[in-house]
Amino acid sequence: QVQLVESGGGLVQPGGSLRLSCAASGNIFSINAMGWYRQAPGKQRDLVASIRSGGNTNYADDVKGRFTLSRDNAKNTVYLQMNSLKPEDTAVYYCNVEARPSMLHLRYYTYWGQGTQVTVSS
Repeated sequence: QVQLVESGGGLVQPGGSLRLSCAASGNIFSINAMGWYRQAPGKQRDLVASIRSGGNTNYADDVKGRFTLSRDNAKNTVYLQMNSLKPEDTAVYYCNVEARPSMLHLRYYTYWGQGTQVTVSS
């Protein structure tokens, strides 16, 4: 089984910054994509940013230029640096990882973190 531990959420004023971290551990043979989704109250869960093992990164249009996703493959950890935060960024942020638990597993499975609250408010 793969476990994801998230950290870094909290309350920040508009224009401020936060850094989210997500560390994957457990039975991990290989990891493909890592990233973050977010879900605001009453809305669906949407992709914020993702990064593949080769380094290709994908961002939602409304965070481009403000958020930066990075990955430390040695630590199986993904980071989301969030700058110039806006009230509309307020949501629960979920870490998402596509991993193969062992070499016997021929496909990647999707794992989710427990979620971390980000609130942007004055």
